[in-house]
Amino acid sequence: MLTAHTIKILQSLDKKKFRQKYNLFLVEGNKIICELSESNIKVKEIFSTDPQKLDRTDSSIIQITENELKKISFLKTPKDSVAVCYLPEEKNTEDKDIQLVLDGIQDPGNLGTIIRLADWFGIEQIICSEDTVDVYNPKVIQATMGSFTRVNIIYTNLVKYLSETENINIGTDMDGENIYSFERPGKLNLILGNEGNGMRPETEKLLQKCITIPRFGKSQSTESLNVSMAAGIILGQLFSK
Repeated sequence: MLTAHTIKILQSLDKKKFRQKYNLFLVEGNKIICELSESNIKVKEIFSTDPQKLDRTDSSIIQITENELKKISFLKTPKDSVAVCYLPEEKNTEDKDIQLVLDGIQDPGNLGTIIRLADWFGIEQIICSEDTVDVYNPKVIQATMGSFTRVNIIYTNLVKYLSETENINIGTDMDGENIYSFERPGKLNLILGNEGNGMRPETEKLLQKCITIPRFGKSQSTESLNVSMAAGIILGQLFSK
């Protein structure tokens, strides 16, 4: 049985300040929880309505009721289990040949989808501005479908980082080079900006190349693509060469 104190702590983990205070975050659903054993994520304990469905012998599993699960879950339709995990230590930044760089991404679903895309295309590292949504936000974790365990996420001062990186800084612009004829450099940072405002001016000044996704539709009413959708199109093209 969950105590009121434990429930209160777990409920508070939807906010970054409490995740940092307790050094904890939540992972929901048996599928993602089972993937944690193959990562560097350390599990404190697991609460489950059906422990027998969890193939984990390395963690403490506490059986709870459906009603208790609803109190600690951040999902509209709670899944069978919730794992309480320790926040991992951030790794040192070393340039990878192909990286994503996120400048002020705010929507948890977008960040989660971008992490999933990175995992799909074998991109090992994403560099984020300090105001990008926290990767351990429960909505981000859920949207990654487990990919957060395989992609290194680093938060840093982007201007400093992009000024010092040896990779070619590439961003999107309506007047940029057509992505379908663009020659991919050997080492690159693909920079994606904020959903509403794009990348900030100080980031834009550090771009060395600009690319664009051409519009084929006759209607000109669509102003732009969702940032995670654009990321998928660009990565698909970059990796086709």
